[in-house]
Amino acid sequence: MGIVSKIKSNPKLKKFVLWSIAPNRNPRPRLWVRWFLNPLKHKKGKGATVRRRSRIDVFPWNRFEIGDLTTIEDFCTVNNGSGDVLLGNRVRVGIGSVVIGPVTMGSGSGLGQHVFVSGFNHGFSDGTKNSSQQPLQVKPTVIGEDSHIGANSVVLAGVTIGKRCQIGAGSVVTKDIPPFSVAVGNPARVIKQFNHETKAWEKTT
Repeated sequence: MGIVSKIKSNPKLKKFVLWSIAPNRNPRPRLWVRWFLNPLKHKKGKGATVRRRSRIDVFPWNRFEIGDLTTIEDFCTVNNGSGDVLLGNRVRVGIGSVVIGPVTMGSGSGLGQHVFVSGFNHGFSDGTKNSSQQPLQVKPTVIGEDSHIGANSVVLAGVTIGKRCQIGAGSVVTKDIPPFSVAVGNPARVIKQFNHETKAWEKTT
């Protein structure tokens, strides 16, 4: 039996290990995890930049990978506690944005300022319990290559935004957006798509 299996099979040991990684009431990795364990576990591409005033709450049990020339700006929060956060090459996460895994962003994609992207919802099916005491509803969120999300937008859990899309500022994306689309509004709806034959963005009917 491997060490991970031993930890999972022993409730007391599992509780101690989790406590040693992050305080019970403060889901943020301890300093020793951020300084010594995470650099060995997670991948940072060549020329990638994580600004000092961002909050990178990443844990060793899920992946956190950022590709070459990717930038996470100041005042951002990134958390992989509930699932992998995978950012491709030349991705930009704008000032004040929040990315909570599981989230995948393709190469060349970007978030404007104060964008919220999450890969889970809080469970609330049991009306007799606080939602914080119920299992999370984990639904991976995907932002395709070269797609850009406008400032102050929200991308809900389980949504896939296709390649080379433009999401207007302040939009709330509640369902999948097909590739090569422009979508705006709350809830976001597609208003234009790129016609590969005419090489032009055309309004949808």
